[in-house]
Amino acid sequence: MPILSLALCLASGYLLIATAWPRRKPSPSERLMELSLAAGFGLGMFSIVFLVVRPLGLTRLIAVDAALLLLLLVGYAFRRSAAGLPAGREYEDFHAPPWVRRIVTASFLIAVIAAVYNGILRSIAHPHGVGWDAFSIWNLHARFLFLGGEHWRNGFSALIPWSHPDYPLLLPAAIAHFWSYVGHDDPVVPALMGLVLTFSTIALLVSSLAVLRGSTAAMLAGLVLSSTPFFVEQGTSQYADVPLSFFILASLVLLNHASGGIPQKQKSPTGSLLLSGLAAGFAAWTKNEGLLFVFAFLLAQAWVFALPPFRDRSNAQSSRGWTVIAPFLLGAAPVLAMIVWFKLSVATPGDLFSSSRMMLDKVLTPGRYWTILQWFAKELLRFGNWWVVPGTVAILAFHFLTRGQPRPRPESLFWASTISLGLVFGGYFAIYVITPRDLYWHLRFSLNRLFLQLWPTAIFLFFLFTGRQTSPKPHN
Repeated sequence: MPILSLALCLASGYLLIATAWPRRKPSPSERLMELSLAAGFGLGMFSIVFLVVRPLGLTRLIAVDAALLLLLLVGYAFRRSAAGLPAGREYEDFHAPPWVRRIVTASFLIAVIAAVYNGILRSIAHPHGVGWDAFSIWNLHARFLFLGGEHWRNGFSALIPWSHPDYPLLLPAAIAHFWSYVGHDDPVVPALMGLVLTFSTIALLVSSLAVLRGSTAAMLAGLVLSSTPFFVEQGTSQYADVPLSFFILASLVLLNHASGGIPQKQKSPTGSLLLSGLAAGFAAWTKNEGLLFVFAFLLAQAWVFALPPFRDRSNAQSSRGWTVIAPFLLGAAPVLAMIVWFKLSVATPGDLFSSSRMMLDKVLTPGRYWTILQWFAKELLRFGNWWVVPGTVAILAFHFLTRGQPRPRPESLFWASTISLGLVFGGYFAIYVITPRDLYWHLRFSLNRLFLQLWPTAIFLFFLFTGRQTSPKPHN
């Protein structure tokens, strides 16, 4: 039964991705992208299915999952029978000597093998997770969903505020869904889920850049992420920050794949934009910070297409703002509706916005801004738990080493992605300004995880920008 549940989850995620994929015959790198996305999207669907059928009192979900898989299979077969888009652009690789590429490849493989080894050892040593949030929030919520029977809502009571009953339920509901197959609350399930999402994030980063910027840029990016000690440590701690980073990365990868993976004269494939919106919805369903990402992206998208300095030179590209926003919102809508239901019908309000007077006092205290700015600057230099050189410093150095190369102008969707990440970063700063908790305690125990949420996407956008000295291969 555990193997069956895993197969149903991965197959459902893959069929959803493959059905909406813009081309009929993906390249090997695009196939890896599909497989990387499948795990996260499958878990997202598993969580939704569990919450939808939970009020009905169902505990065995195999019939529901089989019906969903059949529906997706029909959609996939219908989609593949239609005419597909022509093959997209393929990018040349970095202009580097063969020995450099061999060193990069070997370094990347060593880093991934070490990360897998470390992740498995940590999961075995800490089957219930590492740290307070793992067992007191995410796994506790999963146990209420699975073991609570008709009283499962008690797990989101204001009587246990330390469990953050307003936190979204993608991870807890997906865990409970798997437990319904196992028959008991086996700690292997959340541990395995953490491993899968951690290495799916690495695979998604590498495969997406291999499609858009070539294999050397892809392996350099994968080397940076897989050798970030804090990423692997946190990914196997059963917290929600790495899963959130996966969905933020997935959303912006799919968005840029929509514009960068097709000929310029064609419209962006709607399927990729729908999947981008769905990934953003899953980000919001993973942690409250995901809602900030959704709002930030919509604001950035409107900003980019409204202001001439950010527009593409092509009128076809610069006038299509709503052709991006509309499918993005359509893809996110089902998950956002689930979040609204949860926030209004199940969850109790959080304490972040509990007192408007207190918030105003904090906003009008100048010393808080300087303190937060200092912490942000220090974290930028020490983030990642690196032994020698922080990854943030290393990639900046790499940028200066390659900045002399000729690069074409970025597309507007790249600007929208970059601005949205900046807006999320600014939103994190604003949250610290108004936090009702002790400022030093809050910064000390959460700032590094907020950086981690954006780290894979920051690496992706960096190499998407730096790798632009490459050019697309001409069409035959």
